[in-house]
Parts: sequence; C-alpha cells; structure tokens
Amino acid sequence: MTTAEPQAHRVGAMRPNQLLHTYGAGAMADLPNLSVVMLGLDFWNLERSHVVQEERLLTAVRAKLGRQVTALRLPPYLPETSDPFGQWTKVGVPVGLFPGWLRCSRCNRLGEATSGLFDLEPDPVRPDHVRYAHKCWGTGKKRPAALPARFVLACENGHLDDFPWHFYSHRGVQPESGHSLRMTESGSTGEAANVFVTCECNARRSMSEAFGEAAEFSLPGCRGRHPHLPGKFDECGQPVRTLVLGATNSWFPTQLRAFTVPRDRDPLRHVVAEFWKELEILAKLPEEVAKQIIPNQNCWPDLERYGIDKVWRAVVERARHKPRDERRGDNVDLYQPEWDALTSDRAANQPDFTTVREPVPENTDSWLNRLVLVPRLREVAALYGFTRIDAPEWEVQDTPDQRRAPLSLSEPTWVPCAETRGEGFFLRFDEERVARWEARPEVRQRERNVLLPAHRSWCRQRDVDAAGWPGMRYVLLHTFAHTLIRELALDSGYSAAGIGERIYARSAAEDGQTPMAGILLYTAAPDSEGTLGGLVSLGKTERLGQLVDQAIEAAELCSSDPLCSEHDPRVHGRLYGAACHACLFAAETSCERGNQYLDRALLVDTLGTTGCGFFSD
Repeated sequence: MTTAEPQAHRVGAMRPNQLLHTYGAGAMADLPNLSVVMLGLDFWNLERSHVVQEERLLTAVRAKLGRQVTALRLPPYLPETSDPFGQWTKVGVPVGLFPGWLRCSRCNRLGEATSGLFDLEPDPVRPDHVRYAHKCWGTGKKRPAALPARFVLACENGHLDDFPWHFYSHRGVQPESGHSLRMTESGSTGEAANVFVTCECNARRSMSEAFGEAAEFSLPGCRGRHPHLPGKFDECGQPVRTLVLGATNSWFPTQLRAFTVPRDRDPLRHVVAEFWKELEILAKLPEEVAKQIIPNQNCWPDLERYGIDKVWRAVVERARHKPRDERRGDNVDLYQPEWDALTSDRAANQPDFTTVREPVPENTDSWLNRLVLVPRLREVAALYGFTRIDAPEWEVQDTPDQRRAPLSLSEPTWVPCAETRGEGFFLRFDEERVARWEARPEVRQRERNVLLPAHRSWCRQRDVDAAGWPGMRYVLLHTFAHTLIRELALDSGYSAAGIGERIYARSAAEDGQTPMAGILLYTAAPDSEGTLGGLVSLGKTERLGQLVDQAIEAAELCSSDPLCSEHDPRVHGRLYGAACHACLFAAETSCERGNQYLDRALLVDTLGTTGCGFFSD
C-alpha cells in the first residue's frame, strides 16, 4: 500500500486477496500508527495489474455495472526482493489518510492532520513505522505519536465521513476558528461513556451521546462524502451512525463468483476460447504475420507448450465455426455451465477443472444420484461495489443501487478480482426423490404457513420485492450442505470457515429450464498450487457414506433444543427456521447466503416439527 500524495510513501503490506474480501476500495485499514482508506479504482496504477480471463463472470459483472466494463484485473503486484528501495516498493494500491483527525498520545490534543499540529515521519525501510508526531514534547523520534481519532460517521447509502468534533462538542453550534479540542478518558474501560471531548472554551461532552437514540439529536445529516473518491459528494441528508474505528460494519463487499469450467474438451481449444478476445483479431491476418505476433501476446505462456502451428490452426478453426455459447449473447446464468460440467458423463481433465466420477455410497443410493470428485478447481471472485452499516443481502434480493457505493468516480471500465485454486466434491440428488419430497403435504404446509410468510415479512421490513423466495428445494440443499460442512471440518484438517458451498437448486417448473438439485463443497486458497487434497479424500465412496450418516444424526438434536427446533421465523421476520449457531450456522466465508434459508426440520424430524424431513423415512 502506498499513499496517494505527490510524495508517495509505503505504509504497509497485505495479501492481494485481502483487497477483495476485507480491504477493498472504500475500506478502512487500521495500521499500527495510521488509519487509511483504500482509494477508488481511478487512482490505481494498472501497469503491474494482470487481466484475468473469465468471460462468464465478466458478463455477470456487466449486467450489474454496464457494458463499459471490459476486464477483470488482479491487484497490482511485484514480488518482494531484498532491496528496500527496489521497484517493488513503488507498486501497490493507493491509500489516503482517514480519518483526517488525529489525537496526540501524550497531551490528548485533537486536530486535523492538515492543521500544522502534526508532522508525517516516513520510514522507507520499515513502512509499519510510518507515523504522525505531535510537536508538544521532545524532538525527533522522542516526539509522541499522533493516533487516528477513534470515531467516524457512516450512513446506509455507503457514505463515510470524519466525525464533526467541533459541531458535536459545542452541541450543534459551529464555533469560531482557533478553538483547540482534546479527547480524554476518565476510566480504564475505553467505553464511549468514559470518553469526553473538551474545548478550551470549557465545552465538554461525552461520546455516549453519539450512539443510540441520542445520536439522532446530536449529529448532523449525512454530507454524502466518499473519502475513497476525493472531491466526490452526493446529495444525501440521511441519518448518520457513529462507528468506532475498525468496526466490521464499515465495509461489506458485494461480489460475484464463478468457477472456471471447460470451454472445450480439447485442452488447446479450451485455452484459445479463454483468451479469444485477445486472439480473435489474429484470425483476420495472413498466417505468416499472425505466427510472428502470437508469441508476443499476453496469453503465450499458456499456449507455448502446444507450439505455434497448432495454436494457429485452433484460432482459425474457432473463427470459422463460431461456438454456440457466443451466439447466446449476454448470458448471466453462472450456475448452468457449472452444473453441465459437473453432471457431464465425460470426465474433465483441464489444469483448472478436473473431475473424477465415484460410485455413490450404498447407504445413500436411494437419494443420491451422482458423486463427483473435483481434485482441481479455480474460483474467480469479482468486486463490483460495497455497502456500509448493513451487509448486502447475499443475493436474497439485489442490493439497491443507492445503498451500493461506487468503486470509482466515473463508470468503471474494470473491476478488481481474486483467483483461488482448490478441490472439492459434488453431490447430485435424485431428481425424482426431491420432487416427491417437494410435493408432500407437510412440506407444502410448512412453506405456505411458516417459511414463506417469514420471507415476506423480512422483505416488507426492508421495503424490497418479495419475489426472491428460493423455494423449499434450496432450503433443503442449503441445510444439508451446512450439516455436512461441520462433519467434514472434523476430519478433513480444514477449518469449517475454509470450506465453501455452491448450491444448485432449480425446480423443473421454473421457465422450463433443466431442474437442478446438487451441492458442491470445496476449499480453495490463493496459492498457485491450490490445496492439499484432504477434502477430496473425504469425498470418496468409502468415507462419504459414514460422514453423511453422522451429519444427519447430528441434525436431529441441537444443544439449544427445544428453543432451536421450536423457533418461529414469523415472529421477527427471520429467514431461517430450526437453525442456530449451535447446529447449522457457518462462517461468512463458507455460506453463500449469510446463514439465511436454513431449516433442520426439512432434513429430519425435530422436537418441534415432524413429517417434513427429507431423511425422516
């Protein structure tokens, strides 16, 4: 990370994947001596940023942001060397100081970084030592550090701003210039009630009034500021909320994810299809000219092992016979191609997607149609916005545009992405068995009388359309995935937070499309070699049957029963039935719906509900 000032300074380091999941554009990063905000995409230097080829994901991002988006890019990066002044130190993501108010750690003086009270002390060798210092005492490194002010403002429309210290301490009256403020604490707990802002004019106020109901009468309306986009202000005026620096609800990413699936059974034609945008123009050139240009393309390292002649023939063949998937236009269905690849009778053997068919365990053959091991897979995630205060709705409903904050000043032409590689296994449920279960009177009654009314209540509370009900099939598969993830974490060596899910659920009645009923459980890491194979080994026939039995048995009783099994989602408008942290809830990194749409009663008979369980008989 580097500051965006004319004289840039390195202020810290983080993993590239963190720029997508934790510290993306618009997010605050709390460093040892500084607090910074990641600047928007307009300020990123793309010279060291590589383009990632994933056409299906790019099409889905365009559906969200517009057709001007032309690329998915990795964060700019150069490998670190032993030279502390090398070129790699100048490559990174630009950041700006935020909040702009600092507090002296010795005299508690509170002021803006640009007020002249504080000096920036860079350290090119140890970037984590970069700091601001106050001039109140000592010289050189003995000067006390100036730390970021602890509080900021945010609103539900994605805006973020400095706390109005003068306005707040003087109870809404803007004082004349020249007043000096201090932030003091009267206790050792650090809670807001013990933190006071005082002025030399004897004005004094506790920070407890900046939270809760009192904040409505103590704070001004939102100014519509985006500190990651300097100079950008929107018309807002919404009520603001005080956040403590480092609060997790200050930044929630909105992402889209896709797995790389074979574009063709032939490995060479698959690579050509992946980089077709780059290679298409070559098909219009004479053969001699094209063969001279191909080795200069960015995709040549992926094609070099096949040789110039074979690559040229593959390019010409693809140009002559336009593939069927290109004739469909902007297809934003991320799930159907993955479903087709996972359920294909032909095993895939691509560098980024390999499948191996396994016999289903004997104790599951009445409901499990297919078991597929996936020793190698590649997942690409793209960041197309973020929210503050409230998390995005995990595709329960599309996050309203006014809540999703922009990544750039103008319409973005690219979005940041991250790629991970790993392994997993895929379970396809028997379609006939699932359809019979959906038609049970008890299942329809629980949907009609309990889960669907709760879903509508949840949507009504947020003033969104209630048409996003995923159906009982999805709730069944999602719940089963969570129970199995817990069992896998005990035996695989991976933590439960490291095992992800992908739910494929679609009834035959939906627009005449192919019905889907399956789950993919996987784990992935940013390392180029992926993961170690522990999850695939548990997906084999001899191991999976026992794990499934244990997962179903564990779902029958929760340590929070009977409260968990008798939970009525209609009371408070929840999106889950018999589910809680003790039995089903998973980490945010594991669940694609934020622990929504879960119900143990759809798997087995519980203390509160009988007759709905898929495995009850």
